[in-house]
Parts: sequence; structure tokens; C-alpha cells
Amino acid sequence: MMDRLAGGNFNRISKDRRSNIPFFCLYHIGIKSGRRVGERRLKWNKLNYVDRYPGHLMLFIIAILTLSSLDAHLTLNILSRGGEELNWFMLATLNESVEKFVGVKMALTGLAVIMLVIHHNVQYLWKFRVRHMLYLTLTGYVGLIGYEIILLS
Repeated sequence: MMDRLAGGNFNRISKDRRSNIPFFCLYHIGIKSGRRVGERRLKWNKLNYVDRYPGHLMLFIIAILTLSSLDAHLTLNILSRGGEELNWFMLATLNESVEKFVGVKMALTGLAVIMLVIHHNVQYLWKFRVRHMLYLTLTGYVGLIGYEIILLS
């Protein structure tokens, strides 16, 4: 062991590569360089995770969360005009308080979106990846908001 350390590997072993990282760097605000964005291997595997997520996923996250909050607002407007909540779980939270209804709705949507983004490259079916479920969620929210606007008019 001492022979190996004396042969020049001692400096490499004792020097920690993380010791030169400053207190604040661009990595802390999400600007990452030198990491993979795509899959690691050319051969497709069902479980593929990356270190850095594509930028367009952030737009989908913002859009879905915005539409979810708009859905909560429109749902409350429909209920105030005599509508009825059909989801029994959300009805139970709404019976407790409006704040709890909105909080639970946004928390469930946010957690679901986080899980979809983490697994966005995982192959679900033949060529269907989890990210396609994220796209379908956004499409479903757009349809739901359109339906709620029709109900209010």
C-alpha cells in the first residue's frame, strides 16, 4: 500500500476534487455544464435517467401548475353558481375549507408533475415514455379549462 502511495498516486488520492468548489457557483442556480442531457447509452434501455433535464420540461411544469390553479379558481366559481363537485376526495377537502381545497389540489398536482419529470425518460410501453404522460396531462388540463369556461358562459 505504501509503495503505491509513494509512486505518485498520493497527491491524487489526498486531493479532494470537491475542495475547490466555491460557496456559490452557477450550478446552484441550475446552470449546469458538462453533464449529460440525453441518454447515457446508444442502446435503448427501459430505465434511463439523466443528470440534467431538458429546458422545455420547465415550460410544461409551469403551464401545468398554472392551469391547475386556474382549474381550482374556475371550479370555485362554478360551485358558487350552483355547480357540484363530483370528485369525492376534493369535495371532502372543500367541505373543510377553500384554502385546504386549493392547497391539496396544488400539492397533488405538483407532486405528480415532479414524479413525471424525474422519470421522464423511462419507457412505459413500447415507444411510450413517461414524458408523453406529461404532455397528455397538459393537453387534458387545456381541455378541462375549455370545458369549465363553457360551463361558466
